[in-house]
Amino acid sequence: MPMDQAPNETWHEGMEVIAQYNFQGRSAEDLPFQKGDLLVILRATSDRMWYKACDARGREGMIPANYVQKRKVVTLHAMPWFHGKITRQQAEELLRPREDGLFLIRESSNYPGDYTLCVCHGGKVEHYRILYRDNQLTIDEEGFFKNLDELVKHYLNDADGLCTRLTRPVTKQGDNFVTVTPDEFKSGGWVIQKHDLHIGESIGKGDFGDVFKGTYKGQAVAIKQLKDKDRGEQSFLQEASVMTSLRHDNLVRLIGVVLSDTIFLVTEFMGKGNLVEYLRSRGRSVITKKDQINFATDTCAAMEYLESKNLVHRDLAARNVLVADDGTSKVSDFGLAKFGDFSQTGQKFPIKWTSPEALRENKFTSKSDMWSFGILLWEIYSFGRVPYPRIPLTDVVMHVERGYRMEAPEGCPPEIYTIMKQAWEIKPEDRPTFKTVLGKLNNLRAVTV
Repeated sequence: MPMDQAPNETWHEGMEVIAQYNFQGRSAEDLPFQKGDLLVILRATSDRMWYKACDARGREGMIPANYVQKRKVVTLHAMPWFHGKITRQQAEELLRPREDGLFLIRESSNYPGDYTLCVCHGGKVEHYRILYRDNQLTIDEEGFFKNLDELVKHYLNDADGLCTRLTRPVTKQGDNFVTVTPDEFKSGGWVIQKHDLHIGESIGKGDFGDVFKGTYKGQAVAIKQLKDKDRGEQSFLQEASVMTSLRHDNLVRLIGVVLSDTIFLVTEFMGKGNLVEYLRSRGRSVITKKDQINFATDTCAAMEYLESKNLVHRDLAARNVLVADDGTSKVSDFGLAKFGDFSQTGQKFPIKWTSPEALRENKFTSKSDMWSFGILLWEIYSFGRVPYPRIPLTDVVMHVERGYRMEAPEGCPPEIYTIMKQAWEIKPEDRPTFKTVLGKLNNLRAVTV
């Protein structure tokens, strides 16, 4: 049974909580709920034990605070000592001078899916294979760890069979890798139970998972199922961790995560699918100027929110914007999203949507997202055509660097094309902010019929 204890803080309007117990209600004013139900706080009351809330079906009523858990943001942990896919020889070059305990971790060259701990001792470098066994990591099959971060912390405190205790990492230059553990989703209140989920028809496929339509406690949801736990678990969990920090009407909302024999990311269901297919299948005969400015403004509002949180999306395109049954568009697919101004190596990016400096220098910022937004606007007003339709993919970068810019799509308002051209300024600092563009789009929306 729940403890008779109020939360340490006053919960505010719009906060999401998850039910930890069944609650039948004690009066007509109460809102009954089942364990696992998602509820949104509407307001506090004079009694800190009780809040007014609503459920997924829009029903409102009073709920006891000690029957529910506030959801917490799941944070990513930097791994500055992890260097990814480097060779044994490259690792040994990085580990100079050979001071005892100097270390780094790399992906195993000979055993895909495993890692290698490289440690200096006695003027040499020892290479220890880190085995991936039953979702845990081990060097000697005696000590097991949930992740690399936990393993490193252990051997920083105790050599425990290694040639020496780890002392100082060789830090990876540029963008650091990050990690997140399943346990953090449990403690954060994001784990939901598989038996509450009904998986229906397939509606899409991705690099790491397939997407299905389904229901969670009777609510329509989209379910992304991880294909290969050994290969894609971290990518999956990192996408989910980013989504735990986001709440905006024009961003696809994370419902929860299922941690079982595989991993499921459960999000709200968007009935009309992705924007590029929606534009192509309806075309000029169905989609109005009002629809187009709504798609543009909704997407820009989402990006202005991400910009304000210093979150870079990196993969903004019409294929990653989803359309709800009421026509609202929402930005989705945060698999490549990351906080801060950063560089990224070893990733493939969609050339036609990616800014020149991001392709040339691997430098991603809100300004590179703005370039992509300009391409997305062109998609909206060309009814889903592929950008740069007459230029071979291999030549796109060369043409753009030389100053080529796409012409306005047929029927595109001149004010929209002006925003596109501003988004495609070659110098990132010359491009507008999403906040500035949102103001212009809102003005255009007000006068578009």
